[in-house]
Parts: sequence; structure tokens; C-alpha cells
Amino acid sequence: MTNNRLLSLDALRGFVMFWIMSGEHIIHALAKAAPIPVFVWMSSQLHHAEWNGITFYDMIFPVFLFVAGFSMPYSFDKKIQSAGVKTANDLPSEEKQKIYLSMLRRTCILIVLGFVVNGLLKFDGFDQTRFASVLGRIGIAWFLAGIIYLNFDLKKQVIWCIGILLGYYAAMKWVPVPDFGAGVLTKEGSLEAYIDRLLLPGRLHSTVYDPEGILSTIPAVSTALLGVFSGTFLRARIYYSINVKLLTMTLSAILLILIGILWDFDFPINKHLWTSSFVCFVGGFSILFFIFFYVIIDLLGLHKWAFPLILIGSNSILIYIAAEGLVDFKHTADYVFGGLIEFLPLIWQPVFAALSVTMVQLILLYFLYKKKWFLKI
Repeated sequence: MTNNRLLSLDALRGFVMFWIMSGEHIIHALAKAAPIPVFVWMSSQLHHAEWNGITFYDMIFPVFLFVAGFSMPYSFDKKIQSAGVKTANDLPSEEKQKIYLSMLRRTCILIVLGFVVNGLLKFDGFDQTRFASVLGRIGIAWFLAGIIYLNFDLKKQVIWCIGILLGYYAAMKWVPVPDFGAGVLTKEGSLEAYIDRLLLPGRLHSTVYDPEGILSTIPAVSTALLGVFSGTFLRARIYYSINVKLLTMTLSAILLILIGILWDFDFPINKHLWTSSFVCFVGGFSILFFIFFYVIIDLLGLHKWAFPLILIGSNSILIYIAAEGLVDFKHTADYVFGGLIEFLPLIWQPVFAALSVTMVQLILLYFLYKKKWFLKI
């Protein structure tokens, strides 16, 4: 931990972002160049599940949102201490209003940046613009989780989290959709897809539904809240040793995974619909991922190996926006390393071409890190 900042959070954020920005291309190329079982399996895990079911790639987005929620108790720590209160719920109303405005500003910026990533500046017309986005969902879910965190004690926050998951389950299973009926969890027939077609302007990601649509953003609030609970528990000044805290978190993670697996029989684990079973299953793994990085980096102090991940995690939004199309890293990598790569065996050239993209991205991130230039939203 540095200056009340958990390096493990930056590393975990960087770990999941790495696969989006270029890591997946390295593994896919490796699986073709050296099709041994471990590379083939890893490559298969770096695709989204077609519909029901889950892969590692499906976990990236919710883990990122979990980390955003985890950071909340730490980011509000100074305000809580300066106000002389015990919890964020006890903050004076005028202080909360300042926080609300700051949170709303951040959410609006993320929504607009999501529009930009989706191609808003191409000016293809309103009907061809996709307004739902990954960044938009992060902003909205984080904002709503923050409202709950600031206005309710921990017990009521947990009730909110459970209530959201049960309410979403009830709506998806029992509210009838015209021409389909109730409980039809298909791409065309789900309530989530129907609401997207009815209310979401512009172009939908998948024609008949959007994986970052309106209704499925609601259970994403619970994903952020699971991060809030984890951060609150780890930070809490209670008379438990760190070992007891970590054991409690591990058991909670296992319980969430089991709940997700059992719920899957009735409400399938599905990232596209962000089902309640998906929230529980990935929430459990998010906690386990955090514990792994926290023990190694913050407790044991072994952080040098994770420096590339910290570079990515400390500027995660910026590299996401850049890698999603605003910067042509491949062109730069080809210009710098392309001549050398041509000397390699043909089958291995795609592997090193993908690695060169990562190298260019890390050089940029290192330069920004040394200059202390971070995209703060």
C-alpha cells in the first residue's frame, strides 16, 4: 500500500485490462503457432460465451467494475476523516452534495467517452450511433452504488444488493414480453432485449439486444456493491487479524460462487444479460483475484513483477479508450519492429507482432507514469 493506495488494486485492474488492450491477440497467435493444450485452452477462454455459460473473457468487465466499487471506501476515506465521522453514511448533507456532484460529473464523462469509443465522432448519424457502452455502464453502476454507499449503513447496503438481484430475477422470469411471454431468456425474447429495442436510441450492439443495455445495468450495481463490501470489510478498523479477514473473504467468495452455480439451473449464468447468477459467480472470483494480488503485492511486498500491470492499471481508462480504436498501436508497432519481425519464422511472426503492440503500449504508459500524467475522471 502506498499513500493509502492499494497497489494490488492497480495491478488487478491492469491484469484484466491487459487482455483487452492486446493480451488476447498474443494468446490467440500463440495457440496457432504452438497449438499445445494450454495455449489452445487459454485462447478458448479469451472469447465471450456465445450465450449462456461463462469464460474468463466474460469476467474482465465485472472484475473491473468490482475494483471500482472496492476503491470507493478508500477514495472517500479522507472526507470521512476530515468530517470527524465514522462512516460515509454519517457525512453532513452539504459534504454529500459535493460528492454527488463530483460523482455525477465522473459518470457523465464516462458516458460521453463511451459514446466516443463507440464511434460518435464518425458522425454516421443518430440511427447508426451506439449509445450503450462499457464505460457508460461502469459510470452508471458505480454512481448508483455510490448513492447507496453514501446513504445507507452496511446492513441496508447488503439488503439493497440482494434486493436488486432478486428483483432483476423476478422481472426477467415473470414479466411477459409481447409475442414471447414471460421467462424467455433468449436474445430476442428476454425482457432486457425488449426494453433495449423499445427505449434504447440509436444502434444496438447485437441488433435485437445490447449487452450493455438499460435493464441489465441494474444488476451491475450489485457487482459494484460487492466490491464496496469487500473494500469496506478490508479497511474496517475491527479487531480481526488480516488472516481472519482474508479467510472470511475467501469463504464469502466460495459461497458466492456456489450460489451462482446453483442459481444457474434456474437463471443461467449469462454475461450478455448480466444475470443475478452471473453477478454472484463472477463476484466470488473477483474477490479471489483480489486476494491473490493483495497477498503477494501488499502483504508480502513482492510488487516488482507486477510493475507492467501497475502501469496499465494506473491509467486503465486512458489505455482502454486508446486501444479501442483512437490510437493505431499496430501501425506504430509495425513501423518500429516490423523489419526485425520479418527475420523470424513465418509462423511466429504474428506472435511477435502482437507482443510488439504490447511493448509500444507499455512504453507509452511508462512515459505517462514517470511524468505522473494520469487520466483522472
